[in-house]
Amino acid sequence: MSADQQSPDDSAQAATPWGRVAEDGTVYVRTAEGERSVGSYEAGTPAEALEFFTKRFEELEGKVHLLEQRVASGRLAPEEATSSSKALREQVVDAHAVGDLVSLAARLDALAPVIAVQRSARKEERAQKTAESKAEKEKLVAEAERLAESSDWRNGANRLRELLSTWKELPRLDRATDDALWRRFSTARTTYTRHRKAHFAEEHERRDSARVVKERLVKEAEAISASTEWGPTAGKYRDLMREWKAAGPAPREVDDQLWQRFRGAQDTFFGARDAANAALDEEFTANAEVKDAILVEAEALVPVTDLDAAKKAFRDLADRWDAAGKVPRDRMKDLEGRMRSVEQAIRAVEDEQWSRSDPEKSARADDMIGKLEAGIAETQARLDKATAAGDARKAKDLEGELANKQAFLDMAKKAAADFS
Repeated sequence: MSADQQSPDDSAQAATPWGRVAEDGTVYVRTAEGERSVGSYEAGTPAEALEFFTKRFEELEGKVHLLEQRVASGRLAPEEATSSSKALREQVVDAHAVGDLVSLAARLDALAPVIAVQRSARKEERAQKTAESKAEKEKLVAEAERLAESSDWRNGANRLRELLSTWKELPRLDRATDDALWRRFSTARTTYTRHRKAHFAEEHERRDSARVVKERLVKEAEAISASTEWGPTAGKYRDLMREWKAAGPAPREVDDQLWQRFRGAQDTFFGARDAANAALDEEFTANAEVKDAILVEAEALVPVTDLDAAKKAFRDLADRWDAAGKVPRDRMKDLEGRMRSVEQAIRAVEDEQWSRSDPEKSARADDMIGKLEAGIAETQARLDKATAAGDARKAKDLEGELANKQAFLDMAKKAAADFS
């Protein structure tokens, strides 16, 4: 059908508010600047031509709508949103489509301030995250540097691994800041590792030295385990034990084995000594019974009423005590203590009597009495003179002095009476 033969319906559909189809088949779109040719459609009717180019517009409109949704949701980065909006706007401006291209372009232009707000928010968010990341990395660096100066060899290495894992999860900072912090963090890790290796190397050396010492101590302990010189050998074992403790730990795989041998040698010796002592204790039980009987007689001497008789009786008891012989070790302290208490009680009475009859002390007491009596007579004369002269103040002082000397004289006479 030619253009002259178009039906009334086709003519009505050959134009819309946004475009038209010319008689030669050229399709135009209406814009603010006027009409613009967007193509031709000779394969069908004008209505079909308009429908074809209108669908192109609808496709563009769909793209704009999708971009608006993605921008509104915030899922699209501002840079990508700006790029997509710019590219889509170029498509809209030069689109070979029929529709309200001006409004479509305006919708794209309206996204610019929204994207700007999002860009600003993203910038602030990045700045905040950067600040938080910097603060967190500074904390990690500070902790790593503290560990580098510590001697926490058991937990330090694990903690540094945790710090490194945390570091990797944090956002990067600007290159200069990030590199500077990383250098400090890495240096701290390297320092700690170097110190840790040096520590364990020294410890390994110490453990090897301890192993040599303990092997020698084990041989010495085993060599004397059969000795029957109980006192000297027990002292030797005490010396060996002090050396063992001072040596420190040997390598773990041999330390327990060496200790078992060392302890076994001690157990052999002290077991034999205990068995020998037990046999002696059994033998000495009868002696203890004899000494118990002697103690009954000795303790009956206290309190002492006749010193000479008590001394003679105690000497006899002491001779019998020595003749009774040794007692079991667990009884020795009690028995000896009780006998010593009786001896001390008798000696205390003897000392008391001696102190009372000491001629030197008696002579000193008599001399003191003579001097005090002479002093009292002199003071009394001075007091009489002051009283006669009417010197009340001096007389009062002399009365006090006289009273003091009289008190000393009374004590001296009492002491002299004790020596008489």
